[in-house]
Amino acid sequence: MADDNYNFQSIQGRWQDELGSFALSNDELTESSHQSSKSKIIYVLEMLPYPSGRFHMGHVRNYTIGDVVARRKRMEGYKVIHPIGWDSFGLPAENAAMQDGEPPQTWTISNIRDMTELLKKLGYMYDWPRELSTCSPEYYTQEQKIFLAFYKMGLVYRKESYVNWDPVDQTVLANEQVIDGKGWRSGAVVERKFLEQWSVRITAYAEELLAGLEDLRGHWPDNVLKMQENWIGKSSGAIVDFELVEQSGSISVFTTRPDTLFGASFVVLSPDHELSKQLAQTNSAISEFAEKCGKVATTEEAIERMEKEGIFTGLHVKHPVVKDKHLPVYVANFVIIDYGTGAVFGCPAHDERDYEFATKYDLQITPVIASDDPLPYSGDGPHINSDFLDGLHVAEAKEKMIQYIEEKRLGHREITYRLRDWLVSRQRYWGCPIPIIRCKKCGDVPVDQPLLLPDDVSFDGKGNPLEKHPTWKHTICPKCGEPALRETDTLDTFFESSWYFLRYLDPNCPDPINWDVGKVSIPVDLYIGGIEHAVLHLLYARFFMLALRDAGYVSGGIPFKSLLTQGMVLHAAYKNSSCEWVYPEDVTRRDGKLVDSLGNEVTEFPAEKMSKSKKNVVSPESIIESHGVDAVRLFIVSDTPPEKDLDWNTNALDGALRFMRRVWKAFNIILAKREQGGEDTLLKPMHRHIKLISEKYDTNSLNKIVALIREFFNEIESKLESEAGSSLLQSFEAFIKMLCPIAPFICHEMWEKLGHTAKLNDEPWPQYDESLAAADVVTIAVQVNGRVRTTFDIEKDSEDEPVIQMAFEMLGSEYSREAAKKVIVVKDRVVSIVY
Repeated sequence: MADDNYNFQSIQGRWQDELGSFALSNDELTESSHQSSKSKIIYVLEMLPYPSGRFHMGHVRNYTIGDVVARRKRMEGYKVIHPIGWDSFGLPAENAAMQDGEPPQTWTISNIRDMTELLKKLGYMYDWPRELSTCSPEYYTQEQKIFLAFYKMGLVYRKESYVNWDPVDQTVLANEQVIDGKGWRSGAVVERKFLEQWSVRITAYAEELLAGLEDLRGHWPDNVLKMQENWIGKSSGAIVDFELVEQSGSISVFTTRPDTLFGASFVVLSPDHELSKQLAQTNSAISEFAEKCGKVATTEEAIERMEKEGIFTGLHVKHPVVKDKHLPVYVANFVIIDYGTGAVFGCPAHDERDYEFATKYDLQITPVIASDDPLPYSGDGPHINSDFLDGLHVAEAKEKMIQYIEEKRLGHREITYRLRDWLVSRQRYWGCPIPIIRCKKCGDVPVDQPLLLPDDVSFDGKGNPLEKHPTWKHTICPKCGEPALRETDTLDTFFESSWYFLRYLDPNCPDPINWDVGKVSIPVDLYIGGIEHAVLHLLYARFFMLALRDAGYVSGGIPFKSLLTQGMVLHAAYKNSSCEWVYPEDVTRRDGKLVDSLGNEVTEFPAEKMSKSKKNVVSPESIIESHGVDAVRLFIVSDTPPEKDLDWNTNALDGALRFMRRVWKAFNIILAKREQGGEDTLLKPMHRHIKLISEKYDTNSLNKIVALIREFFNEIESKLESEAGSSLLQSFEAFIKMLCPIAPFICHEMWEKLGHTAKLNDEPWPQYDESLAAADVVTIAVQVNGRVRTTFDIEKDSEDEPVIQMAFEMLGSEYSREAAKKVIVVKDRVVSIVY
């Protein structure tokens, strides 16, 4: 007889080491080619964490989803690759070194140790021998080989250019890392600087990256594909040459709307355009304006919000298609040098930005597309005031205008991309050293030997510690033997996270990638992470696969076959009368009011992303201690579809613990009467639930899995007194197997106590008989206050109680049964709930 008391601490202590450790050798993956194939291998991966020292509940949700999938696939007989590692370079470690005087290495290693302990507590089935840390020399020296391969291919280059400068982090940012004009990490307003930097020629793959999105359709979320498509930003149009009037030369303009040329009333230049810089040398007003523009970010988001300003250059250009018409030339803050040619013509009647500028500076506005809508009008319609284009709609007019300017040699057809080359230089110590030596005689010289970071650096918060190191940057050129300098910039940390999933396959390989393992395991079958990485990390990883293919390291082009972007974990925030944030655990309801631990009334704010500053965080350690790992894991996947945001709900967490206790109680009853024979009335419900739950596992519908598991348990629980022990045992063992991926600790404990010598980890997934699984099923609509909120299928003629329980399971924790004023069941049709 097992202990009637559900002691989750004791159960966790018994099983933690076994459940948190799993290893699959490469020999098992690459066993003879006629036996091994991708169809037998499943690679499940969650985005690797940054070792900040503490996990939050968003991490727990992410890794629980992956672990549930990995455990189920293993029980199905797949060889499962499920590794973990650490994205361990980056500024926080350097900031900690400045604040505490602790070396980044020490801080990082200590945090990894603490976070590893929590991962093992949570019972995640990781292949720990594959663990890697991107700050380890074993990792980043292999990355240097990749960098040099890209360098030799011409994909990496160094040049002077305008860059986004974060004045707080004192480093350069890629365009993708500037969010709303601010640094993605520091939140500081980004400035423009002209610096010599290393970039990766991602634009060389723009068309292939765009075309590759089609291969991912149906496997990646549509919104992620759309975000990448927009970021790549393919534009078809024309280059049009505007001849200068007051001096020789012309201004070349790229436009996606050559059909609106007859409505052009001005030309504007970027402050960084060559002509702008020439004019600034002799015109102080233009020089001051350009300097002012250089202090603000020039991302599209920042430009969209800023007031459109410009300065007249004193120059004019000839209108290319209207005889004897001259257009004024301005330098303006809304034109960027990195897009097109750094010059645009303005057609204010049909572009909101141009309209704002023309209105401000009293410039001509000539409609060229007929519409009853107010200006600026950007839709389709017949052209007017456009000579040979009159009457044509936009698509036809575009094509005719391009043909015209090519015939008249006024320009040519052009395709361009919004995507810019990836700037990878970072002015910091804690990153992968760039393996290049700068020699005055030989130029840039690749370093073929591993280049390690020095340990003896000082952090004062002023600039790059490598640049200030007294000896490290000084070296000898391997070509000419003369004194030379090492490159002191380090690589953007997104460089490390763009290929780590390949290194997991063999973290000890003397080459960066073991493709013998990769060719049977790549692409990753299921990749799990946040939507915030839709452009940055996921785009870079796709680029890396293409570039590594061309470098000869891999033969595939897709890094991740399926993508699941899990939602955030949200929590209400509370503020007291002194306008101070209060921790949720200190808030209780008393006499109908929310009060803190001192009895002061508090105000509740809507649920939002957990934040330390607002104290609406929940410590994973504390809830593991109070509720147990299995209850936490059950709750984190039960209420909401994985891709949706999850509102933290303490009542639902308590409900998960109550469910664990009910399961344990039922187990003890079944254990006591398992030898009893008799009629089996659970056989059909068992096969039906195995089928339904298996189908939901196949689509990663975890919240629906939990609802069906609870429904199946309710069936078993309702028969504890009347059903034969042997029948209960058969159904309960199937129940244990299906619950195991979600709640592995209690399931392994029960399995062993039922007398099984083989570990549950090694048991096969339960199978169903189609003839027994088939049942007369009806679809029940669930109404809340007269509105249908959800539906579910259940066996015809079911009793009211399991129908009601299923209804509330499907609704989730937002709807409490206790708070309902009335619950009405219309047999086999509707559950109506009134609040």
